[in-house]
Amino acid sequence: MSINPDIVTTPPRLMRAIRAAMEGTESVQERLDDFVAAISSSMRVNVASIYLLRQGEELELSATQGLKRSAVHKTRMKPGEGLVGHVALTARPLNLADAPSHPLFSYRPETGEDPFKSFLGVPILRGGRTLGVLVVQSKDARSFSEDEVEDMLTVAMVLAEIIVDDERVGGKKAALKGISLAQTKPETLSAKAFAPGLARGYAVLHRPPVAPANLLAENIAQEELRLEDAITRLRAHVDAMVSGEAATLTRASKEIYEAYRTFAYDRKWVGRLREAVHSGLTSEAAVERVRNEHRARLMKVRDPYLRARLHDLEDLANRMLRLLSGDSVTPDIPDDAILFARELGPAELLDYDRDKLAAVVLEEGTLSSHTSIIARALGLPLIGRATGVLDRIETGDDVLVDAEDGFVHLRPLETQVSGFQMRLNIRGEMSRAYDQLRFRRTITRDGLEVDLMLNAGLLVDLPQLDQAGADGIGLFRTEFQFMVSDFMPRLNQQTELYRKAIMAAGDRPVTFRTLDLGGDKILPYIDPVPEENPAMGWRAIRIGLDRPGLMRYQLRALVAAGAGRHLRVMFPMVTTVEEMVDARALFDREIERAKKLGQELPSKVEVGVMLETPALAWQINAVCDVADFVSVGANDLMQFFFAADRDNARVADRYDPLSPAALSILSYIAEGCRINDTPVSVCGEIAGRPLEAACLVALGFDTLSMPVTGIGPVKSALMAIDASELRELILPNIKVTTRLPSLRGLVRDYCLETGVPL
Repeated sequence: MSINPDIVTTPPRLMRAIRAAMEGTESVQERLDDFVAAISSSMRVNVASIYLLRQGEELELSATQGLKRSAVHKTRMKPGEGLVGHVALTARPLNLADAPSHPLFSYRPETGEDPFKSFLGVPILRGGRTLGVLVVQSKDARSFSEDEVEDMLTVAMVLAEIIVDDERVGGKKAALKGISLAQTKPETLSAKAFAPGLARGYAVLHRPPVAPANLLAENIAQEELRLEDAITRLRAHVDAMVSGEAATLTRASKEIYEAYRTFAYDRKWVGRLREAVHSGLTSEAAVERVRNEHRARLMKVRDPYLRARLHDLEDLANRMLRLLSGDSVTPDIPDDAILFARELGPAELLDYDRDKLAAVVLEEGTLSSHTSIIARALGLPLIGRATGVLDRIETGDDVLVDAEDGFVHLRPLETQVSGFQMRLNIRGEMSRAYDQLRFRRTITRDGLEVDLMLNAGLLVDLPQLDQAGADGIGLFRTEFQFMVSDFMPRLNQQTELYRKAIMAAGDRPVTFRTLDLGGDKILPYIDPVPEENPAMGWRAIRIGLDRPGLMRYQLRALVAAGAGRHLRVMFPMVTTVEEMVDARALFDREIERAKKLGQELPSKVEVGVMLETPALAWQINAVCDVADFVSVGANDLMQFFFAADRDNARVADRYDPLSPAALSILSYIAEGCRINDTPVSVCGEIAGRPLEAACLVALGFDTLSMPVTGIGPVKSALMAIDASELRELILPNIKVTTRLPSLRGLVRDYCLETGVPL
């Protein structure tokens, strides 16, 4: 990210001198020469020098004030060699009163440094990389003060940004002699694919607003007027989004921007801003304070689905800061731009020209964020969780984005480019093939019919039903409505949400999961219960049974919403049959209550269980006696089965859902439901991956619920498999005597041999 010299805390005299030195110069070399002159004068030292790394190999004296000019671009040393090399190697400041007496001192006669005693060298760092070393020297034998060291570190930070930016955009005029400060080596980083696709283009760094420099308002009344003007302009921008072309991409995007406008007009949010300014803060500081309050609440929630929805307010704060600073909200980008950012809101995404934007790469992000939803609606490839990518990329770098397998290739080799282009051509053909399959039933080669369902959580997800050709909603998460509200949603609000979901699905089924709260999903209006292991603590059905009033309130809304329609409800995190019996009894009481009040009842009712614990798996026969259907929550089931937290990067990859152990418990569940004639489905990440989905269908699961991105690839794969033949391959290899660590390779080879697209 670029550093604004106006906001650093270095003494004004030094920063003024540096800014003055930067004005009117044209090349990197001229700027470096003026830079060292400004430092030497303002810090009152005899020498100021800049050493830069040549292609990351040798340090070269690139500019100096005080040493011999003839040594510039001639004096070189390796990292670790001499005092300057030591600073480059350790990336730490070195402050010496008598430099020549230091054992690492390396005398270079061509520089004329004989008379200088004191030495202060600080690393020039950018994005964790050492670009070089900034040095000041003096004839007096003295140690530089801590303040002077801090000032030098700040100046080095500003210097790194200035010279890299100049080199990046200045062309031949800006070039230093043989020195390249920007990244040049090819790198490949792994990431998570949030919106599918492949793209090639050129890097553009998204620059969010900088933190406010002034915190306290000089004139509170005038600051209040500034804030009101910014609020008015913000709302005008958001209104334009809701009514403009951006929000007409899909019904999903329309719903997203309606929700976004709700935040902009939220009285509580605006009220907090006004209170902060009235207390003496600047408008920018007020936005930051309210943003921090929002972040504190967000950080209490570990569930990525819920945290992603709360990010909209972060996006709104960034837009507010841009309006206050006068920055443009429509940044210019080149053709085939690959946008890089730490995080990005949906409105920020659509600030960029869609015709020029080829893909997005985020250091953070989640699959279920509004930004990911918009990217999928646009057909824009998006990957996230690309850790450290902002430290390794420069604007203008050639980039390949693989949002299928989750990789980003920076400054790729020609061999990578040619292979990637081939994949681009193939993917175009596959996309056309998926579109042709969209409204066809999913039937395997041996005649097994499979329902492919969608995972959803808000109304904005529902238009994806038609876009993907899904057969219904296999999992509708109901807790988000409770999470985003400052108060418990009223009965009519809950009923309206559930009714809209049912109506939007038409004749297709919608399965509502009752509240999965507790643990990491904290309600703002209920004090959290501290727990050492919240994933296995007081959550979901346990809260519902201990607080039956809360559960009955939601069940009452669901019964009302399902009037005259097919209603499917399931309970999460059930560990014993008794819990399911008790939960179903509460549902039955709400049905009886509706009858007594003369209310219209659902035309059909199904009450099921979400099987997420190994304990319930071993009670499958008894469960089928009390449940109308079973839905396997594969994500939680696998993490509990293997005792590996799927949100912990250190252990999440230590098990394979296609291992014999995992497939054996899934097979046991499927067989138990078949014997008891109980419908069974799987929802979770494995249901949306073609190889895993093929195995699930072979084991007897004929309904799979998944993210929208999985439906096309899974349908294509399932229509090409012979489920009974694959079953004969799997079953002998999941017996307790097997020594295979995983069946992944075996099943993949079978699919490739039989022409199943993966």
